Amino acid sequence: MKHFLFAAALFCSMLARAASPEIYEIRIYHFKTMAQLQKVSDYLRTAHLPALHRNGIASVGVFQPIVQDTADLRIYVFVPFKSLEQFSSLQSRLDRDQQWLSAGKDYIDAPHDQVPYTRLETILLKAFSGMPAMQEPQLTGPKSKRVYELRSYESPTEKYYRNKVKMFNAGDEIGIFKKLKFNAVFYGEVLAGSRMPNLMYMTTFMDQEDRDAHWKAFSADENWKKLQADEQYKNNVSRNEKFFLRPLEYSDI
Repeated sequence: MKHFLFAAALFCSMLARAASPEIYEIRIYHFKTMAQLQKVSDYLRTAHLPALHRNGIASVGVFQPIVQDTADLRIYVFVPFKSLEQFSSLQSRLDRDQQWLSAGKDYIDAPHDQVPYTRLETILLKAFSGMPAMQEPQLTGPKSKRVYELRSYESPTEKYYRNKVKMFNAGDEIGIFKKLKFNAVFYGEVLAGSRMPNLMYMTTFMDQEDRDAHWKAFSADENWKKLQADEQYKNNVSRNEKFFLRPLEYSDI
């Protein structure tokens, strides 16, 4: 009996860990020149992604805006972590990784007067309970045509923010996206970032025409109309931003 109880407790513990929400980091590199952008892209391709893969992080996304602002060139990097501990311990593991130190030397040891970027922005997120783990998009066709839409929803107060998160989870806004095959990569609560309170999510499409057709279907969906009209979810969003991205060829997703 004791063995059975121990096994049952162990199984429950494993289930609890499996259901724990993932932690996501979004890094946004800002550049003034294409030379800076290329230097960081080379570092990500040859050093950083291989090092993340060696540390058990397989599905890393690397994106550029479909239309680059020439005054603020950017690269977006999405990294999924199984836990806060895995996130917080990554740098110390990289510092002991001789392959990373060697392959990334030009970036890591860049002198102060030849900086590889003008600014590095970091956003830390926790996955929604309604989708506790990221999912790789099920898309075919060339990456050069794909549209990855990153959305940011800011709320007027923390209470409204929590209510918007509830709308996705208990209100099953996530389920509407899933039913309509939006190929969502993640939904996340922003734990730390420059814009708070805030949530973000990413949906993916074969191309721009596919993206527009999906959002048209979403707007016409009866479940969405009912959810949108629900008084308990009114006034949850004060600012909504959309970022249209395209994966680089070496991106995992």
